[in-house]
Amino acid sequence: MFLHRPLEEKDIPVVCGLPQNADELFYMFPRAVYPFTPAQLRDALESRYDSTVIEMNGEVVGYANFSRCEFRGRCSLGNVIIAPHARSRGVGRYMISCMMDIAFDKHEATELTATCYNHNVPGLLFYPRMGFKPYSIEERRDKQGARVAVIHLRLPRSAD
Repeated sequence: MFLHRPLEEKDIPVVCGLPQNADELFYMFPRAVYPFTPAQLRDALESRYDSTVIEMNGEVVGYANFSRCEFRGRCSLGNVIIAPHARSRGVGRYMISCMMDIAFDKHEATELTATCYNHNVPGLLFYPRMGFKPYSIEERRDKQGARVAVIHLRLPRSAD
């Protein structure tokens, strides 16, 4: 039902259409400006690793990458988003599992980290179900200058 593969040029407009509003884009990519454009995504790709799309029945419905990737060190999830119509259907679980495999198998990472903003309740509830544990909270500002909390979570590599 699901397939993952590296991002291709043809996927860029589709990925840019996944965030449905400025809040979703902020959760996915805080530095981007809504509406998300292919130029913004292409610029971001220069500093991202393992950009991956998830297909459901041949349609791109998810996207993620690593904002940080250290061989035998830490990999950090970035730009995670699922299409609204594909949420609560197992796509997120599949996507994060794929990114875990890439981090721990390809990069031999010691841990995988994620960040989640306090307003993103679905994300805050999802990551612990995948084994991530919160380890730090940091104050930031949203696009309107309001105080927000970013919760940092980590998943250590399991003992083999």
